[in-house]
Amino acid sequence: MSDECLILVDENDQQWGKMEKLKVHQLGLLHRAFSIFIFNSEGQVLLQQRAADKYHSPNLWSNTCCSHPHFGESMAQATKRRLQEEMGMNCPITFAFKFTYKVDFSNGLIEHECDHVYLGYSDAPPQANPLEVQDHKYIGLDELQEDLSKHAENYSEWLKICFEQLVKHQINHQRSA
Repeated sequence: MSDECLILVDENDQQWGKMEKLKVHQLGLLHRAFSIFIFNSEGQVLLQQRAADKYHSPNLWSNTCCSHPHFGESMAQATKRRLQEEMGMNCPITFAFKFTYKVDFSNGLIEHECDHVYLGYSDAPPQANPLEVQDHKYIGLDELQEDLSKHAENYSEWLKICFEQLVKHQINHQRSA
């Protein structure tokens, strides 16, 4: 894990400090993060299977891309950077919603995030970075919901937590399109 500094926030997502990434996760401090969901023209969402050597949640299926903005980096810069670094993709994304969660992992680390969720639409094939992603696939939301209910242990905690809100947002997006 790098020594990058994460943005510490309060319960209202107001920045109050910065701290090295590993220390933040050891202490379980609330910090700013983002999750990106890319949909194709068939309405399927692109999932990634996290690399086996990730510091937490290795081998689990998760949203297209997720990370943290670096201290001093805007969310627009961070989301564009990480989507390119993880999935080799560059497409317009828009903010959809945010949520806060806290999860204790078996390795002693704690993820406590104010997670900003962004959505994008692209049929460009991903060029996944094997250091970040061991596999990827497109899947329909109904099929994903069914698999989440049967095999929740195969998915990241933050995906499971925000899934219902993602579905509601997609339904509203389709109605307004």
